[in-house]
Amino acid sequence: MATAAIGGSHLVAATQAGALFGWQLLWLIIAVNLLKYPFFRFGVEYTLHTKNSVIEGYKRQGKIIFAIFTVLNVVAAIVNTAGVLLLTASLLHYALPVQVSVTALCFAILSICLAILLFGHYKVLDKASKCIMGCLTVATVSALIIALSQGNAHPTPEVMPDPYQLAMLGFLVVLMGWMPAPIEISAINSLWIKAKCKNATLNYRQGMFDFNLGYGLTALLALVFFALGVLVQFGSAIKIELAGVAFSKQLIDMYTLTIGEWARSLVSAIAFLCMFGTTLTVLDGYARTLNEALCLSRKNTPKNSLAIFILLQACFGMGVVLFFKANLKDMLTFAMTLAFVTTPLFAWFNYRLMINIEKPPVGALKLLTWVGLVYLFGFALLFIYWRF
Repeated sequence: MATAAIGGSHLVAATQAGALFGWQLLWLIIAVNLLKYPFFRFGVEYTLHTKNSVIEGYKRQGKIIFAIFTVLNVVAAIVNTAGVLLLTASLLHYALPVQVSVTALCFAILSICLAILLFGHYKVLDKASKCIMGCLTVATVSALIIALSQGNAHPTPEVMPDPYQLAMLGFLVVLMGWMPAPIEISAINSLWIKAKCKNATLNYRQGMFDFNLGYGLTALLALVFFALGVLVQFGSAIKIELAGVAFSKQLIDMYTLTIGEWARSLVSAIAFLCMFGTTLTVLDGYARTLNEALCLSRKNTPKNSLAIFILLQACFGMGVVLFFKANLKDMLTFAMTLAFVTTPLFAWFNYRLMINIEKPPVGALKLLTWVGLVYLFGFALLFIYWRF
């Protein structure tokens, strides 16, 4: 789950929030991670209690909810695959000593991901994601410790930029859309738990420990990336790039300015592996949810239906990449905005799952759930009103 989450939301959105506005949006990073927590947790708890995926739970809630989930998931699968694929290719484009087009790199990355998933399946995915997350965590926390010891790299601007004007609402929505991850990842995580149960015994305590560790790591690294943006980039006279290869260069420079020039190649590789891990998990996870939806809708499905969905998702995702012609900024903005607007629906669906199995949240978790629902629905409606 952490590997799927730590990608565009952290490397792009959290870093840019700190680089553009300093510490002013620290509360928002904390709030969105905190207020989405119950709804990710409900997906895990439902599966651990019932041994069923949340998609099976959606099916039991009625045809309308199941249909809404399926349609939104099809769109999210294609758009999010394209978004993370473009970002991964941009990082690789910057790291390579020879010039290769971003589109060609997208094809190459997609081909490697397909080979891993179609021939290695869940065990390879699980081992690869843990290795990638370990390397990224060590490099990022090390960079933050050095940056804190050195202080701000640039003087604080005399006139502070204002993130709270209405014109910046779109940026705030983009920041929250994939932070810490699109909420439909809860359904994907539910299926990963089922897959893990096939390979090992997993009780409630172990399952919740895994989830809390992954979610906690995700939230912590969001704050670390945000702080690096503040300490290294905020106040710089150089324009903060929002996407593309230019953004990739600024991201790697942020590390090398703190750790040292010697680390450029190492950090470039780790940043690429981080996004490669995200691409891998997104491609696997969304295909699993769509395959599960098909299996629940039809009695007879092909044995290789998961592989078919992975291939279809890859093809349609690549089609979106070709349509946007490597315009990463527009692609990521659209993907993150779509994720935020659909978040309240998935949050409500997951809450209903716990009510239906008579395991409603209590105490502080209940309060956090209702505050989260009000916040997510309220912000989404405000954005829709402002945008349209």
